[in-house]
Amino acid sequence: MVNKRYDTLKVEPGVYVPEIGKTYPQDGSDQSLLRPKYIHNYVFDENYPYLDDSFRYKVNNWIGYNIVLYPLVFTINRIKNGLRVEGSENLRRYREQLNKNGAITIANHCNRLDAPAVLRAVWANRHTRIPMYAPNFNTKDRWYMWAVGGIPIPNTGLEATKRFYQAFDEFNRRGSWFHIFPEAARWDGYKPLRPFQKGAFAMAYKYDKPILPCAITFRPRTGIYRLFGSQDEPLLTVKVGEPIFPDKQKPRSAEINRMRDEAFSAMLKMLGIVNNTWPAKPENE
Repeated sequence: MVNKRYDTLKVEPGVYVPEIGKTYPQDGSDQSLLRPKYIHNYVFDENYPYLDDSFRYKVNNWIGYNIVLYPLVFTINRIKNGLRVEGSENLRRYREQLNKNGAITIANHCNRLDAPAVLRAVWANRHTRIPMYAPNFNTKDRWYMWAVGGIPIPNTGLEATKRFYQAFDEFNRRGSWFHIFPEAARWDGYKPLRPFQKGAFAMAYKYDKPILPCAITFRPRTGIYRLFGSQDEPLLTVKVGEPIFPDKQKPRSAEINRMRDEAFSAMLKMLGIVNNTWPAKPENE
């Protein structure tokens, strides 16, 4: 691979760096590499039900977690990706603080099933809400994304954005957990940690919720797992870190940057990265 981000990447001894035959951008860390087929025509404007309390949604949300996510998708993740979880003791150690008003889990976005992996790692419930890239709700994955708590991030104007945040105000009032990928876009099998957008940390400050960093690391595909995927597809381990709490007595901007820097550093350590080559925040921010 010829890529300046990989050329200068340094990891701790024994840390696995997968080579899956993909070419990654050297700049523009939040650009999408996926080219999905759009089969729906939903419009994510001010009329979209970002806060959906309908009976129909509640039934589908229950099905999404109790029939699809936990029994089916988690099993697929365990068999196909050899999913392992480390750091569960942090959930027990900080149980009271995490459950007081919910938390915001964050992770690197590096696999099609990485969101379910994190949800499994923290034993998320069906009240978890996940801001997601809106156009993907027009793909074949639309029902699944909607049923497990996905909320499209609108890009159609200020009124739609206002409705989106009003919905999250209510989710926060109900004590919901949130999950956010601060790298924004998914780059499958990518080892370096990409810059974090500030949205997750702004929400953490606004809602006084702790950030719970989760790092998705790779292992080589060995043993029986060779039967369920190609040799260059890595196995996954989710490492749950210690929560990072906002200090509401300090200025908002400074706290957003502090939490982002601390989360980035903590995840680099969990990923076993010594020299990362990407900064904590986007260069154009």
